Amino acid sequence: MTSDAVLVPAGVAALAGDLVVPASARAVVLFAHGSGSSRLSPRNRAVATALQHSGLATLLMDLLTEQEEAVDALTAGHRFDIALLSGRLTAAIDWLGARPGTADLPVHLFGASTGAAAALTAAAGRPDQVRSVVSRGGRPDLADDALGRVRAPVLLIVGGEDHEVLRLNRAAAARLQVPHEVHVVPGATHLFEEPGALEEVAEVACRWFLRPSRSPGGA
Repeated sequence: MTSDAVLVPAGVAALAGDLVVPASARAVVLFAHGSGSSRLSPRNRAVATALQHSGLATLLMDLLTEQEEAVDALTAGHRFDIALLSGRLTAAIDWLGARPGTADLPVHLFGASTGAAAALTAAAGRPDQVRSVVSRGGRPDLADDALGRVRAPVLLIVGGEDHEVLRLNRAAAARLQVPHEVHVVPGATHLFEEPGALEEVAEVACRWFLRPSRSPGGA
């Protein structure tokens, strides 16, 4: 297993990332963190570790530069800019597709909170590259019109006690035109801090990513 600190080019920005590629990796999962978070999100890193143990490569990356993060901390002006965040993910998808060691791997997306909307929007923009999308406690509703353009299967994981987000996820799921599932983790709240909740997230996400392969862009 190789682990590298990388810089992902995204227009004029260079975004810090952590890329882990197990031997004989079967696919690569690109993570999109939620509002006010970063590639160091302990919950995403815990899920990433579980995926790595199942033979999946992972890329956790910052979606904002240090300067943008400083502004966002004061104004929250970037964390809901889905166009900006999805553009950064799209750049990362293209980077993975051109990089030795990942160029031949299918790409999946894992988004949390607002990162889920960015992941779905990026999937809609790269239908030939993205094989599937998983959302954890996400805001897929913020993907807006992109929901109807997603061509990859979608798994929406929501805590059973995260009532408003669960309502938003079910409404967003009804707008998807692809195979999808809403998986409810009983007793879990928004951050999945309850015993066993995050482990369930990792387990169901891993199963979703390792399902029999579908052609990109297919139903």
